[in-house]
Amino acid sequence: MRPGDQKIGWLTAMWLVVACMIGTGVFTSLGFQLMDVKNTYTIILLWVLGGAFALIGAFTYAELGTHFKESGGDYIFLSRIFHPFVGYLYAWTSLSVGFSAPIGIAAMAMISYLEPINPSIFNTWFGIGVIVLLTLVHSISVKKSGQVQDITTYIKVAFVIALVFIGFWIAPSEENAILLDSSWQKELLLPGFAVSLIYVTYAYTGWNSAAYIIDEIREPLKNLPRALILGTILVTIVYVLLQVVLLRHATVDQLSGQVEVATISFSNIFGNNGVLWVGVFIGIQLIATISGYLWIGSRIIYAMAEEHPLWNKLVYKNNLDIPTRALWIQAAIAILLTLTGTFEQVLLYASFVLQLMGTLTIASLLWVKRKSGTFTSPGRPYFQIIYILFSLWILGYMLIEQPKESFMGLGIVAVGAISYFIRPKVNKT
Repeated sequence: MRPGDQKIGWLTAMWLVVACMIGTGVFTSLGFQLMDVKNTYTIILLWVLGGAFALIGAFTYAELGTHFKESGGDYIFLSRIFHPFVGYLYAWTSLSVGFSAPIGIAAMAMISYLEPINPSIFNTWFGIGVIVLLTLVHSISVKKSGQVQDITTYIKVAFVIALVFIGFWIAPSEENAILLDSSWQKELLLPGFAVSLIYVTYAYTGWNSAAYIIDEIREPLKNLPRALILGTILVTIVYVLLQVVLLRHATVDQLSGQVEVATISFSNIFGNNGVLWVGVFIGIQLIATISGYLWIGSRIIYAMAEEHPLWNKLVYKNNLDIPTRALWIQAAIAILLTLTGTFEQVLLYASFVLQLMGTLTIASLLWVKRKSGTFTSPGRPYFQIIYILFSLWILGYMLIEQPKESFMGLGIVAVGAISYFIRPKVNKT
Protein backbone atom coordinates (compact mmCIF):
# COMPACT_ATOMS: atom_id res chain seq x y z
CA MET A 1 0.00 0.00 0.00
CA ARG A 2 1.42 3.38 -1.01
CA PRO A 3 1.67 5.86 1.92
CA GLY A 4 -0.61 8.90 1.76
CA ASP A 5 2.23 11.38 1.35
CA GLN A 6 3.29 9.48 -1.78
CA LYS A 7 -0.02 10.07 -3.51
CA ILE A 8 -1.11 13.04 -5.59
CA GLY A 9 -4.20 15.23 -5.35
CA TRP A 10 -6.73 16.09 -8.03
CA LEU A 11 -4.82 19.17 -9.18
CA THR A 12 -1.63 17.30 -10.05
CA ALA A 13 -3.72 14.58 -11.70
CA MET A 14 -5.49 17.27 -13.73
CA TRP A 15 -2.17 18.81 -14.79
CA LEU A 16 -1.11 15.35 -15.94
CA VAL A 17 -4.19 15.22 -18.18
CA VAL A 18 -3.47 18.71 -19.52
CA ALA A 19 0.20 17.90 -20.12
CA CYS A 20 -0.59 14.78 -22.13
CA MET A 21 -3.31 16.51 -24.17
CA ILE A 22 -1.51 19.70 -25.19
CA GLY A 23 1.30 18.65 -27.50
CA THR A 24 1.89 19.90 -31.04
CA GLY A 25 -1.51 19.16 -32.62
CA VAL A 26 -3.16 22.37 -31.43
CA PHE A 27 -0.33 24.41 -32.97
CA THR A 28 -0.21 22.61 -36.31
CA SER A 29 -3.56 21.20 -37.49
CA LEU A 30 -5.53 24.36 -38.38
CA GLY A 31 -3.83 24.71 -41.77
CA PHE A 32 -5.16 21.35 -42.93
CA GLN A 33 -8.69 22.19 -41.80
CA LEU A 34 -8.62 25.43 -43.81
CA MET A 35 -7.97 23.46 -46.99
CA ASP A 36 -11.58 22.21 -46.83
CA VAL A 37 -13.53 24.57 -44.56
CA LYS A 38 -13.11 28.33 -44.25
CA ASN A 39 -15.88 29.61 -41.97
CA THR A 40 -14.83 30.53 -38.43
CA TYR A 41 -18.02 29.04 -36.97
CA THR A 42 -17.15 25.75 -38.67
CA ILE A 43 -13.62 25.78 -37.21
CA ILE A 44 -14.96 26.53 -33.75
CA LEU A 45 -17.54 23.76 -34.06
CA LEU A 46 -14.84 21.27 -35.05
CA TRP A 47 -12.84 22.00 -31.89
CA VAL A 48 -15.93 22.04 -29.67
CA LEU A 49 -17.00 18.65 -31.05
CA GLY A 50 -13.51 17.28 -30.51
CA GLY A 51 -13.71 18.43 -26.91
CA ALA A 52 -17.18 16.92 -26.54
CA PHE A 53 -15.96 13.49 -27.67
CA ALA A 54 -12.99 13.77 -25.31
CA LEU A 55 -15.38 14.66 -22.49
CA ILE A 56 -17.50 11.57 -23.20
CA GLY A 57 -14.29 9.57 -22.92
CA ALA A 58 -13.43 11.31 -19.64
CA PHE A 59 -16.86 10.47 -18.22
CA THR A 60 -16.43 6.84 -19.25
CA TYR A 61 -12.93 6.39 -17.86
CA ALA A 62 -13.93 8.14 -14.64
CA GLU A 63 -16.63 5.51 -14.07
CA LEU A 64 -14.40 2.60 -15.11
CA GLY A 65 -11.53 3.87 -12.98
CA THR A 66 -13.60 4.31 -9.84
CA HIS A 67 -15.20 0.91 -10.47
CA PHE A 68 -11.95 -1.08 -10.61
CA LYS A 69 -9.65 1.20 -8.57
CA GLU A 70 -6.45 -0.30 -10.06
CA SER A 71 -3.67 1.47 -11.95
CA GLY A 72 -3.18 0.32 -15.53
CA GLY A 73 -6.03 2.01 -17.37
CA ASP A 74 -7.25 0.18 -20.48
CA TYR A 75 -5.27 -2.94 -19.59
CA ILE A 76 -7.22 -3.35 -16.35
CA PHE A 77 -10.59 -2.44 -17.88
CA LEU A 78 -10.32 -4.72 -20.92
CA SER A 79 -8.85 -7.61 -18.91
CA ARG A 80 -11.49 -7.51 -16.21
CA ILE A 81 -14.52 -6.90 -18.44
CA PHE A 82 -13.76 -8.95 -21.56
CA HIS A 83 -10.77 -11.28 -21.15
CA PRO A 84 -7.11 -11.02 -20.05
CA PHE A 85 -6.11 -11.72 -23.67
CA VAL A 86 -7.80 -8.48 -24.83
CA GLY A 87 -6.15 -6.45 -22.10
CA TYR A 88 -2.79 -8.03 -22.92
CA LEU A 89 -3.06 -6.97 -26.57
CA TYR A 90 -3.60 -3.38 -25.46
CA ALA A 91 -0.65 -3.52 -23.05
CA TRP A 92 1.55 -5.11 -25.71
CA THR A 93 0.71 -2.32 -28.15
CA SER A 94 1.42 0.25 -25.43
CA LEU A 95 4.75 -1.39 -24.58
CA SER A 96 5.95 -1.67 -28.17
CA VAL A 97 4.75 1.64 -29.63
CA GLY A 98 1.66 3.10 -27.96
CA PHE A 99 3.51 5.27 -25.45
CA SER A 100 7.14 4.91 -26.54
CA ALA A 101 6.53 6.36 -30.01
CA PRO A 102 4.70 9.49 -28.76
CA ILE A 103 7.57 10.08 -26.32
CA GLY A 104 10.02 9.91 -29.23
CA ILE A 105 7.87 12.16 -31.41
CA ALA A 106 7.53 14.76 -28.65
CA ALA A 107 11.30 14.69 -28.03
CA MET A 108 12.15 15.20 -31.70
CA ALA A 109 9.47 17.88 -32.11
CA MET A 110 10.97 19.67 -29.12
CA ILE A 111 14.39 19.56 -30.76
CA SER A 112 13.06 20.91 -34.07
CA TYR A 113 11.66 23.98 -32.26
CA LEU A 114 14.80 24.54 -30.15
CA GLU A 115 17.33 23.87 -32.91
CA PRO A 116 17.39 27.46 -34.29
CA ILE A 117 18.92 28.66 -31.00
CA ASN A 118 21.97 26.38 -31.26
CA PRO A 119 21.94 23.35 -33.62
CA SER A 120 25.08 21.90 -32.07
CA ILE A 121 23.37 21.62 -28.67
CA PHE A 122 19.75 20.94 -29.55
CA ASN A 123 20.12 17.70 -31.48
CA THR A 124 18.96 14.10 -31.13
CA TRP A 125 21.21 13.50 -28.14
CA PHE A 126 19.67 16.45 -26.33
CA GLY A 127 16.24 14.86 -26.80
CA ILE A 128 17.54 11.54 -25.48
CA GLY A 129 19.07 13.38 -22.52
CA VAL A 130 15.67 14.88 -21.66
CA ILE A 131 14.06 11.41 -21.78
CA VAL A 132 16.77 9.98 -19.51
CA LEU A 133 16.60 12.90 -17.05
CA LEU A 134 12.83 12.71 -16.74
CA THR A 135 13.00 8.93 -16.32
CA LEU A 136 15.46 9.44 -13.46
CA VAL A 137 13.06 11.91 -11.83
CA HIS A 138 10.12 9.53 -12.15
CA SER A 139 12.26 6.75 -10.64
CA ILE A 140 12.53 8.59 -7.31
CA SER A 141 8.98 8.81 -5.96
CA VAL A 142 5.39 9.66 -6.89
CA LYS A 143 5.78 12.88 -4.88
CA LYS A 144 8.77 13.93 -6.97
CA SER A 145 6.97 12.93 -10.17
CA GLY A 146 4.05 15.12 -9.17
CA GLN A 147 6.27 18.09 -8.38
CA VAL A 148 8.06 17.95 -11.72
CA GLN A 149 4.79 17.38 -13.59
CA ASP A 150 3.25 20.40 -11.86
CA ILE A 151 6.16 22.72 -12.69
CA THR A 152 6.49 21.69 -16.33
CA THR A 153 2.73 21.88 -16.87
CA TYR A 154 2.53 25.32 -15.22
CA ILE A 155 5.02 26.50 -17.85
CA LYS A 156 2.97 24.85 -20.61
CA VAL A 157 -0.34 26.35 -19.49
CA ALA A 158 1.15 29.79 -18.80
CA PHE A 159 2.65 29.85 -22.29
CA VAL A 160 -0.59 28.87 -24.05
CA ILE A 161 -2.69 31.30 -22.00
CA ALA A 162 -0.17 34.05 -22.76
CA LEU A 163 -0.55 33.35 -26.49
CA VAL A 164 -4.34 33.55 -26.18
CA PHE A 165 -4.18 36.79 -24.14
CA ILE A 166 -1.76 38.46 -26.56
CA GLY A 167 -3.77 37.27 -29.54
CA PHE A 168 -6.96 38.88 -28.25
CA TRP A 169 -5.29 41.96 -26.76
CA ILE A 170 -3.56 42.99 -29.99
CA ALA A 171 -5.87 44.20 -32.75
CA PRO A 172 -6.35 41.64 -35.53
CA SER A 173 -4.61 42.01 -38.86
CA GLU A 174 -6.49 44.09 -41.41
CA GLU A 175 -6.64 41.01 -43.62
CA ASN A 176 -7.29 37.87 -41.63
CA ALA A 177 -8.94 34.47 -41.80
CA ILE A 178 -12.01 35.34 -39.72
CA LEU A 179 -15.18 34.58 -41.73
CA LEU A 180 -18.53 34.88 -39.96
CA ASP A 181 -21.15 34.45 -42.68
CA SER A 182 -23.72 31.69 -43.22
CA SER A 183 -21.43 29.45 -45.30
CA TRP A 184 -20.85 27.24 -42.25
CA GLN A 185 -24.21 25.56 -42.86
CA LYS A 186 -23.02 24.18 -46.20
CA GLU A 187 -19.56 23.33 -44.89
CA LEU A 188 -21.03 20.94 -42.31
CA LEU A 189 -22.09 18.68 -45.17
CA LEU A 190 -18.68 18.62 -46.87
CA PRO A 191 -16.51 15.46 -46.63
CA GLY A 192 -13.69 17.75 -45.55
CA PHE A 193 -15.57 18.61 -42.35
CA ALA A 194 -15.68 14.98 -41.29
CA VAL A 195 -12.03 14.39 -42.20
CA SER A 196 -11.01 17.54 -40.30
CA LEU A 197 -12.85 16.25 -37.24
CA ILE A 198 -10.65 13.14 -37.27
CA TYR A 199 -7.48 15.21 -37.01
CA VAL A 200 -9.02 17.45 -34.33
CA THR A 201 -9.78 14.38 -32.20
CA TYR A 202 -6.12 13.36 -32.48
CA ALA A 203 -5.17 16.73 -30.95
CA TYR A 204 -7.31 15.81 -27.92
CA THR A 205 -5.47 12.53 -27.28
CA GLY A 206 -4.46 12.20 -23.63
CA TRP A 207 -7.76 12.99 -21.90
CA ASN A 208 -7.63 9.58 -20.16
CA SER A 209 -4.15 10.01 -18.65
CA ALA A 210 -5.06 10.12 -14.95
CA ALA A 211 -6.97 6.83 -15.26
CA TYR A 212 -3.65 4.97 -15.63
CA ILE A 213 -2.41 5.91 -12.14
CA ILE A 214 -5.55 5.46 -10.03
CA ASP A 215 -3.87 3.96 -6.98
CA GLU A 216 -1.45 6.91 -6.91
CA ILE A 217 -4.30 9.41 -6.50
CA ARG A 218 -5.74 10.33 -3.09
CA GLU A 219 -9.48 9.71 -2.77
CA PRO A 220 -9.88 8.49 -6.38
CA LEU A 221 -13.68 8.40 -6.20
CA LYS A 222 -13.68 12.17 -5.89
CA ASN A 223 -10.38 13.18 -7.45
CA LEU A 224 -10.17 10.98 -10.57
CA PRO A 225 -13.41 12.29 -12.17
CA ARG A 226 -12.48 15.83 -11.18
CA ALA A 227 -9.05 15.54 -12.82
CA LEU A 228 -10.30 13.91 -16.04
CA ILE A 229 -13.33 16.16 -16.53
CA LEU A 230 -11.87 19.52 -15.49
CA GLY A 231 -8.65 18.84 -17.40
CA THR A 232 -10.58 18.03 -20.57
CA ILE A 233 -12.82 21.10 -20.22
CA LEU A 234 -9.83 23.39 -19.60
CA VAL A 235 -8.01 22.08 -22.67
CA THR A 236 -11.14 22.42 -24.83
CA ILE A 237 -11.55 26.08 -23.87
CA VAL A 238 -7.88 26.82 -24.55
CA TYR A 239 -7.98 24.96 -27.88
CA VAL A 240 -11.02 26.87 -29.16
CA LEU A 241 -9.64 30.26 -28.10
CA LEU A 242 -6.24 29.55 -29.63
CA GLN A 243 -7.75 28.66 -33.02
CA VAL A 244 -9.62 31.98 -33.04
CA VAL A 245 -6.37 33.79 -32.23
CA LEU A 246 -4.57 32.09 -35.11
CA LEU A 247 -7.37 33.05 -37.48
CA ARG A 248 -7.32 36.68 -36.27
CA HIS A 249 -3.68 37.24 -37.15
CA ALA A 250 -3.17 35.56 -40.53
CA THR A 251 -4.99 35.13 -43.82
CA VAL A 252 -6.41 31.90 -45.21
CA ASP A 253 -3.77 31.98 -47.96
CA GLN A 254 -1.01 32.17 -45.35
CA LEU A 255 -2.39 29.32 -43.22
CA SER A 256 -4.03 26.90 -45.63
CA GLY A 257 -2.07 23.67 -46.03
CA GLN A 258 0.69 24.81 -43.66
CA VAL A 259 1.95 22.92 -40.65
CA GLU A 260 3.51 25.68 -38.52
CA VAL A 261 0.36 27.81 -38.34
CA ALA A 262 1.20 29.14 -34.87
CA THR A 263 4.52 30.60 -35.94
CA ILE A 264 2.94 32.00 -39.12
CA SER A 265 0.22 33.84 -37.21
CA PHE A 266 2.46 35.13 -34.44
CA SER A 267 5.12 36.25 -36.92
CA ASN A 268 2.53 38.81 -38.04
CA ILE A 269 2.50 40.08 -34.44
CA PHE A 270 6.12 39.77 -33.29
CA GLY A 271 8.02 39.73 -36.59
CA ASN A 272 10.39 37.01 -37.73
CA ASN A 273 12.86 37.51 -34.89
CA GLY A 274 10.28 37.67 -32.12
CA VAL A 275 8.37 34.63 -33.33
CA LEU A 276 11.52 32.53 -32.86
CA TRP A 277 10.75 32.54 -29.14
CA VAL A 278 7.21 31.33 -29.75
CA GLY A 279 8.74 28.26 -31.39
CA VAL A 280 11.19 27.88 -28.53
CA PHE A 281 8.39 27.82 -25.96
CA ILE A 282 6.37 25.37 -28.07
CA GLY A 283 9.43 23.14 -27.75
CA ILE A 284 9.86 23.73 -24.02
CA GLN A 285 6.23 22.97 -23.23
CA LEU A 286 6.69 19.50 -24.76
CA ILE A 287 8.84 18.54 -21.76
CA ALA A 288 5.63 18.20 -19.74
CA THR A 289 4.19 15.93 -22.45
CA ILE A 290 7.25 13.64 -22.42
CA SER A 291 7.11 13.53 -18.62
CA GLY A 292 3.43 12.65 -18.58
CA TYR A 293 3.72 9.79 -21.06
CA LEU A 294 6.73 8.33 -19.22
CA TRP A 295 4.76 8.36 -15.97
CA ILE A 296 1.54 6.74 -17.17
CA GLY A 297 2.95 4.33 -19.76
CA SER A 298 5.08 2.51 -17.21
CA ARG A 299 2.00 1.73 -15.10
CA ILE A 300 0.39 -0.18 -17.96
CA ILE A 301 3.56 -2.21 -18.47
CA TYR A 302 3.78 -3.02 -14.76
CA ALA A 303 0.12 -4.04 -14.54
CA MET A 304 0.62 -6.42 -17.46
CA ALA A 305 3.88 -7.81 -16.06
CA GLU A 306 2.22 -8.67 -12.74
CA GLU A 307 -0.20 -11.03 -14.47
CA HIS A 308 1.87 -12.52 -17.31
CA PRO A 309 4.93 -14.74 -16.60
CA LEU A 310 6.70 -13.68 -19.81
CA TRP A 311 7.23 -10.23 -18.33
CA ASN A 312 7.74 -11.08 -14.66
CA LYS A 313 11.27 -9.63 -14.71
CA LEU A 314 9.58 -6.22 -14.90
CA VAL A 315 7.61 -6.84 -11.69
CA TYR A 316 9.76 -4.73 -9.41
CA LYS A 317 9.12 -1.58 -7.39
CA ASN A 318 11.61 0.47 -5.41
CA ASN A 319 11.16 1.30 -1.73
CA LEU A 320 8.77 4.13 -2.64
CA ASP A 321 6.57 1.90 -4.81
CA ILE A 322 7.82 3.06 -8.24
CA PRO A 323 7.87 0.39 -11.01
CA THR A 324 11.38 1.35 -12.07
CA ARG A 325 12.06 -1.56 -14.41
CA ALA A 326 8.86 -0.93 -16.36
CA LEU A 327 9.73 2.76 -16.44
CA TRP A 328 13.21 2.22 -17.83
CA ILE A 329 12.20 -0.41 -20.41
CA GLN A 330 9.70 2.09 -21.79
CA ALA A 331 12.35 4.82 -21.88
CA ALA A 332 14.77 2.44 -23.62
CA ILE A 333 12.24 1.64 -26.36
CA ALA A 334 11.49 5.35 -26.83
CA ILE A 335 15.21 6.09 -27.13
CA LEU A 336 15.69 3.24 -29.62
CA LEU A 337 12.85 4.55 -31.78
CA THR A 338 14.31 8.05 -31.56
CA LEU A 339 17.81 6.92 -32.60
CA THR A 340 16.50 4.89 -35.55
CA GLY A 341 14.04 7.58 -36.63
CA THR A 342 11.24 5.03 -36.91
CA PHE A 343 8.87 6.40 -34.24
CA GLU A 344 6.59 8.25 -36.67
CA GLN A 345 6.27 5.20 -38.91
CA VAL A 346 5.52 2.73 -36.11
CA LEU A 347 3.01 5.11 -34.54
CA LEU A 348 1.27 5.37 -37.91
CA TYR A 349 1.11 1.57 -37.99
CA ALA A 350 -0.25 1.45 -34.44
CA SER A 351 -2.79 4.28 -34.76
CA PHE A 352 -5.49 1.97 -36.15
CA VAL A 353 -5.00 -0.54 -33.34
CA LEU A 354 -4.91 2.14 -30.63
CA GLN A 355 -8.14 3.63 -32.00
CA LEU A 356 -9.72 0.17 -32.01
CA MET A 357 -8.63 -0.60 -28.45
CA GLY A 358 -9.82 2.78 -27.22
CA THR A 359 -13.21 2.12 -28.80
CA LEU A 360 -13.38 -1.26 -27.05
CA THR A 361 -12.65 0.41 -23.73
CA ILE A 362 -15.44 2.94 -24.20
CA ALA A 363 -17.77 0.10 -25.22
CA SER A 364 -16.74 -1.97 -22.21
CA LEU A 365 -18.69 0.33 -19.92
CA LEU A 366 -21.89 -1.02 -21.47
CA TRP A 367 -21.05 -4.40 -19.87
CA VAL A 368 -20.38 -2.95 -16.42
CA LYS A 369 -23.18 -2.97 -13.87
CA ARG A 370 -23.44 0.22 -11.88
CA LYS A 371 -22.60 -0.06 -8.20
CA SER A 372 -22.52 2.30 -5.27
CA GLY A 373 -19.26 4.03 -4.46
CA THR A 374 -18.36 4.76 -8.10
CA PHE A 375 -18.67 7.77 -10.37
CA THR A 376 -21.75 7.64 -12.59
CA SER A 377 -21.16 8.66 -16.18
CA PRO A 378 -23.84 11.13 -17.31
CA GLY A 379 -25.66 10.25 -20.52
CA ARG A 380 -24.90 6.54 -20.18
CA PRO A 381 -25.31 4.61 -22.49
CA TYR A 382 -26.25 7.18 -25.14
CA PHE A 383 -23.02 9.19 -25.01
CA GLN A 384 -20.97 6.02 -25.26
CA ILE A 385 -22.98 4.80 -28.27
CA ILE A 386 -22.43 8.14 -30.03
CA TYR A 387 -18.70 7.89 -29.32
CA ILE A 388 -18.54 4.29 -30.57
CA LEU A 389 -20.34 5.11 -33.83
CA PHE A 390 -18.02 8.05 -34.50
CA SER A 391 -14.97 5.95 -33.67
CA LEU A 392 -16.12 3.14 -35.98
CA TRP A 393 -16.41 5.71 -38.75
CA ILE A 394 -12.82 6.80 -38.05
CA LEU A 395 -11.67 3.17 -38.19
CA GLY A 396 -13.43 2.68 -41.54
CA TYR A 397 -11.82 5.82 -42.90
CA MET A 398 -8.38 4.65 -41.76
CA LEU A 399 -8.85 1.26 -43.40
CA ILE A 400 -9.80 2.90 -46.71
CA GLU A 401 -7.17 5.65 -46.68
CA GLN A 402 -4.34 3.79 -44.94
CA PRO A 403 -4.90 0.07 -45.59
CA LYS A 404 -1.22 -0.87 -45.55
CA GLU A 405 -0.51 0.97 -42.30
CA SER A 406 -3.65 -0.37 -40.66
CA PHE A 407 -2.81 -3.99 -41.49
CA MET A 408 0.79 -3.44 -40.39
CA GLY A 409 -0.63 -2.31 -37.08
CA LEU A 410 -2.66 -5.48 -36.86
CA GLY A 411 0.59 -7.32 -37.55
CA ILE A 412 2.11 -5.76 -34.43
CA VAL A 413 -0.90 -7.02 -32.50
CA ALA A 414 -0.51 -10.50 -34.04
CA VAL A 415 3.03 -10.72 -32.65
CA GLY A 416 1.64 -9.73 -29.26
CA ALA A 417 -1.06 -12.38 -29.54
CA ILE A 418 1.62 -15.04 -30.05
CA SER A 419 3.63 -13.78 -27.07
CA TYR A 420 0.54 -14.08 -24.85
CA PHE A 421 0.73 -17.85 -25.06
CA ILE A 422 4.44 -18.04 -24.25
CA ARG A 423 4.80 -19.39 -20.71
CA PRO A 424 8.46 -19.55 -19.57
CA LYS A 425 9.38 -22.49 -17.39
CA VAL A 426 9.78 -21.56 -13.76
CA ASN A 427 12.84 -23.04 -12.06
CA LYS A 428 11.83 -24.80 -8.87
CA THR A 429 14.37 -24.80 -6.12
